[in-house]
Amino acid sequence: MNIEKSILSDEDRKKIEYLENPHVNKLLETYVNLLKPAKVRVITDKKEDIEFVRNRAIELGEEKKLAMKGHTIHFDGYNDQARDKANTKVLITPEMKMSKAINTMDRETGLKEVLGIMDGAMKGKEAAIRFFSLGPVGSKFSILAFQITDSYYVAHSEDILYRTAYEEFKHLKGSDEFFSFIHSAGELNERGVTKNIDKRRVYIDLKGNQVFTVNNQYAGNSLGLKKLALRLGIYKANNEDWLTEHMFIMGAKPEGKNRITYFAGAFPSACGKTSTAMIPGQTIVGDDIAYLRADNGLPYAVNIEQGIFGIITDVNPEDDPLISEVLNSPRELIFSNILINNGVPYWLNMGKDIPDEGMNHFSDNWKRGMKDSTGKEVEPAHKNSRYTMRIEELENADPNLNNPDGVLIEGIIYGGRDSDTSVPVYQSLSWTHGVFIGATIESETTSATLGKEGVRSFSPMANMDFLVVPLGTYIKNHIRFGNELDRAPKVFATNYFIKEHGKFLNHKVDKKVWLLWMDGRVHNEYDAIETPIGFIPKYEDIKNLFKQIFGREYTQADYNAQFAIRVSKWLEKMDRMEDIYSKEADIPQEFTQTLKTQKERLKEAQAKYGKDVILPDEFL
Repeated sequence: MNIEKSILSDEDRKKIEYLENPHVNKLLETYVNLLKPAKVRVITDKKEDIEFVRNRAIELGEEKKLAMKGHTIHFDGYNDQARDKANTKVLITPEMKMSKAINTMDRETGLKEVLGIMDGAMKGKEAAIRFFSLGPVGSKFSILAFQITDSYYVAHSEDILYRTAYEEFKHLKGSDEFFSFIHSAGELNERGVTKNIDKRRVYIDLKGNQVFTVNNQYAGNSLGLKKLALRLGIYKANNEDWLTEHMFIMGAKPEGKNRITYFAGAFPSACGKTSTAMIPGQTIVGDDIAYLRADNGLPYAVNIEQGIFGIITDVNPEDDPLISEVLNSPRELIFSNILINNGVPYWLNMGKDIPDEGMNHFSDNWKRGMKDSTGKEVEPAHKNSRYTMRIEELENADPNLNNPDGVLIEGIIYGGRDSDTSVPVYQSLSWTHGVFIGATIESETTSATLGKEGVRSFSPMANMDFLVVPLGTYIKNHIRFGNELDRAPKVFATNYFIKEHGKFLNHKVDKKVWLLWMDGRVHNEYDAIETPIGFIPKYEDIKNLFKQIFGREYTQADYNAQFAIRVSKWLEKMDRMEDIYSKEADIPQEFTQTLKTQKERLKEAQAKYGKDVILPDEFL
């Protein structure tokens, strides 16, 4: 490797040579000479190396210790608080087809631009070289990942979120079968945060199995192994015979029954994904990204992560007791972009009063009423502030979290948000109909987010922001995956946000009832009512579950209001889907036929019953 000894010491050079991988050598040489760090540290799986990363993040001021043992705080820049969709681009060559919604750029042009920005981006700084496994170590599911970064906060976050895999690179035996992530926070200002936000770039190079990300620190942009790796995984999976999905994995454990049923679930933001994965009494394998593969005709899945990078806003002891317990007890944990007062963390809607001053993402000396350069009042903590923790710290961590064989997925849940159409829970009529349900997910905005209530955002499989293959290809591969299984998972949909006269018809905790009904359906314990949209629960079954779980009476009136089929609203949704998919190329015939058939079923019901709102028992 043509890297000066003053930059790469003999000890660190030996760590690289030990791997006997010419592709790792070439990557290191190419990007060290481009980025020009003053020093390079190679981090192995050893405990002392991992501790070095954590301590270095504190020494460099990227993290600060808090009063609680093991807790630290990190701040991203005031204008570096979320994923940068505009400057996140997929680099493509002329023959690569993409859906119009995907932000693309010519590969040659994009590489030239981003490598130009990265030239010398690490001057005067120290780079960390990391090796991780996306998925359990030694699993047939897993993909290895190489990372170079000049942010020890990023490197420390990755140690919490991912499994280290330096030794696994040795087992590659010289192969280039791994993803690469090249990151630099770029030039830093006096607060130690990224200075040149105007040159922030996140470019995904599908052909090269690599991601370039520069002039950012927010983990959603800088941690290549997260959503950036999701995109690389989606591309790889859809060119092979498996699935990479934006899904949680959880285990349902009904009381009094000696079993656990694993579900995977995809929900757009603010539709209940994390709260579903964390339903009390159940177990969690993962909250964000899953790899699914067939084994002997059955679907298995692993969580590519071992930790959670979660939104902390609204987390409180009443609604999130298990997470709150972790956040308020000694253990290794990173907070980001919240308020710190006397070493104590505070965040929005945490269930207690927030001080009027402290250190936050805007200032070391924030005071309530302080305004930014645009005249906007700065909140004490950012709405997108986060916590980074290991899943194993949770009381409900599933024992199969690190099982290299994965867990058997018996149900898939698609969640959406709408106030006037869908029922709280229903089951698809078939696997293909289940794919259709996932491909027609919508999330309805609220007045609190956009100032206009009822705007529906379309996100197939809750994955629209991360798709790097044409939508037609993605849907076709989903249909094929299930149809080739000996036993496909049962597919369900949830909607926790149905309203009547402006008021929610569900309580937040009711999702436990819907989950355990799904569990019962997987095991053929409940009959169901067939409707034009799919199978819905029978009243007596739901009534009994509410009594068993909450000791609460669930009335026929509650049931009718929640599970009525609002035919005209469903037909409006079908029209929206028809319009969207008519503009996409190569949509599978099975999908378009399913859409056509669902419309026909709805119109037939409307004609038969002579009404727009049909009560469940009328379908019996």
